[in-house]
Amino acid sequence: MAQHRRGDRAVLRVLSGEPVFPPPAWVMRQAGRYLPEYREVRATAGSFLDLCYTPDFAVEVTLQPIRRFGFDAAILFSDILVVPDALGQNVRFVEGEGPRLDPIAGRAEFSALRQVDDPAIFEHLKPVFETVSRLRAELPSETTLLGFCGAPWTVASYMIGGRGTQDLAPARALAKNDTSLVDELIDRLVTVQTEYLIRQLRAGADAVQIFESHAGTLPDTDPDALSRWSFQPIARMIAGVRAHVPDAKIIVFARGSGLDGHARVVDETGASAVGVDWAVDLAELRRRIPDTVVTQGNVHPDTLIEGGAALDAAVDAVRDAVEGKPHIFNLGHGITPQTPVAHVEQMLARLRR
Repeated sequence: MAQHRRGDRAVLRVLSGEPVFPPPAWVMRQAGRYLPEYREVRATAGSFLDLCYTPDFAVEVTLQPIRRFGFDAAILFSDILVVPDALGQNVRFVEGEGPRLDPIAGRAEFSALRQVDDPAIFEHLKPVFETVSRLRAELPSETTLLGFCGAPWTVASYMIGGRGTQDLAPARALAKNDTSLVDELIDRLVTVQTEYLIRQLRAGADAVQIFESHAGTLPDTDPDALSRWSFQPIARMIAGVRAHVPDAKIIVFARGSGLDGHARVVDETGASAVGVDWAVDLAELRRRIPDTVVTQGNVHPDTLIEGGAALDAAVDAVRDAVEGKPHIFNLGHGITPQTPVAHVEQMLARLRR
């Protein structure tokens, strides 16, 4: 098994199936409000979307955690909702409350969205691609640059509900009552987001991640729901990306899909790696999947807040579970604003000891 040496692009080596120990590390939302330098930039940027669409700001906040912690990967600073924004849906972020969208309640609102061949979609997203290109030029050569987008079901659920809800009741209801409309919305997102990822990779991203943040909200009563609404659309995206970028490395994070769902991700979607959420027993998952499958995750964000012995134990548990297997160290969900910076330092020191 290869030893992890700084400067050897270890994340890409792992995504190619090579076990590296200790595993390389990055964390979801690593550019965020827990960092004082991020808060300073955020205060001057205007709205959250201004932060996402202004390359000067987006490049700076993406680089901040790399400078401070030396993570092995940087992830583009943006948001999954820039795609509905580019499609012409009214998207805004309310301070203290999160994203708000004008809901797609039926055919009329769907018909108002831009068609997939409308050049205005990718004209709108040009600042994102500029940010990717500038990041690749400014990052250390050994640091992997990750692009990303949301999975079609997750993005559609926001577009239909107008906001994130606990059980995604509006999206689930529309999927039941007007299945063809939701299918058409999913199809449009598959097409647009496939091209979105292709353009990120061509702009300089080394790999990409697809965030299925709401896999756990699909109906438990329908055994085919996870494949029908989540894995099959993602598989179409991955096949579409690889038709143009054959060696594309793509991570799929299907949060809330359970041990069984996580075990199915790579086979059903063609992903290069499965992101593992904090609710899954990583050691048990590794026993259930082939040794060659690449995993990523899965320390609980609350354990990172707690720090101390609990954090050391969680890091050790991940190291023990993945030794000899290809794995990227990460959290099981995004880092939270109240996380002490010192605990991130502790986590990485423990991992790399």
